[in-house]
Amino acid sequence: MGERIRLDYSNMLKAVPAVEEEIEKARPELISAVESVEAKRNEGLLGFFNLPFLKEDAAAIKETAEHIKDGYESLVVIGIGGSALGNRLLHAALNHPWHNKLSNVQRKGCPRVYVLDSIDSDHLNGLLDILDLNKTAFNVITKSGSTVETMANYLILKDLLEREVGPHRAAKSIIATTDASRGSLLQIARRSGYRLFYIPGNVGGRYSVLSAVGLLSAAVSGIDIEELLSGAAQTAGECTVADPYQNPALMGAALQYIAYKKGKNISVVMPYSDALDYFGDWYCQLWAESLGKIKESSGRKEQLGQTPIKAIGARDQHSLLQLFLDGPDDKIFTLIEIERRENSFVIPEPGEGGIDLQYLSGSTLEKLLQSEFNATESVLTKRGRMNYKISLPQICAHTIGQLIFLYMLMTAYMGELFGVNAFDQPAVEEGKKITYRLMGRPGY
Repeated sequence: MGERIRLDYSNMLKAVPAVEEEIEKARPELISAVESVEAKRNEGLLGFFNLPFLKEDAAAIKETAEHIKDGYESLVVIGIGGSALGNRLLHAALNHPWHNKLSNVQRKGCPRVYVLDSIDSDHLNGLLDILDLNKTAFNVITKSGSTVETMANYLILKDLLEREVGPHRAAKSIIATTDASRGSLLQIARRSGYRLFYIPGNVGGRYSVLSAVGLLSAAVSGIDIEELLSGAAQTAGECTVADPYQNPALMGAALQYIAYKKGKNISVVMPYSDALDYFGDWYCQLWAESLGKIKESSGRKEQLGQTPIKAIGARDQHSLLQLFLDGPDDKIFTLIEIERRENSFVIPEPGEGGIDLQYLSGSTLEKLLQSEFNATESVLTKRGRMNYKISLPQICAHTIGQLIFLYMLMTAYMGELFGVNAFDQPAVEEGKKITYRLMGRPGY
């Protein structure tokens, strides 16, 4: 069993002394949330719980990843929302920050990976400028098989690819990831002979990063997907009890829920690591789309949800921290720290004229970043702003797997505490229908 990430809520006790009383008051609701999640899991409704344990799927993913490594220099993931953000999260967190700029030797023969989640023509044209279609594989991902943005990009790229390499070779360069029983992409893939991966029917897009949706491109780029799944499995095994003091996912949900009831309708996640930049984007979709719902009870409609915001330390200390400290007290903050970093830089002597910078000499960038983390933590707490921290011993596949599963389960618990379905997105579907009508799709 690898190193564990930790959730530390001690700052909540300092900022809001009565928070432990609030946790005790909410304990019946917390127990009910755990029981409800477990019941849904046993009914087969929460497929994300099973993803860390699907070893046969991981083996098939690794085999296809080797096929791509052997024949291609680049892989383009075509998706949007949960079919793209999970990929971005894994690559930003676990690959070299300039992976696509490295030489083939530096990448150890692993292809470059690009994620296309934009239907801006200028963006697509820019991507095409740097691709050699003869040496590029494509992974098109849509759970429904008909996501309009994804399928539009796919149709354009397929047409260009077929013109460049011919239909037969193009079919060998495209991998489809979709539902196993329905959708246009499934029909096209079977008819065209594409390699196929299936997204389990009980796994929604924003919960799918630990399936082939995220794992294929991760394996292609050299990420250890077995360690990723192992970390997720560790968290799944440790976050089952109905005691928030023994279940960090439940504690995280409890703190967010208590904060929400106190008027904190904005949830800020602030990692002190550039590698977790896209973790923030992935979190924003997970939290917003899962929990922003209308709850109907006794003929009354209640609009629920916290607005998620991503901030990156120390960068956003120079843009958002002023608002966080002196602005409205309507936020709860999750600070994420990294205890050990892979690299180290010693700050040299400033030289003549730099007497005011002498205090930096001989220290390290890591100490500076940790000092800024501690300073933000301290000032938020002194101002009475609700905050807690999550500590990762280091950034690696195992700890990122833990972090991903922690947040998916926390979201599931939060949905139960709110009394909403954390696994649908009815308002988004309404917008999709209007788009279909405007584009002239029959029946809309």
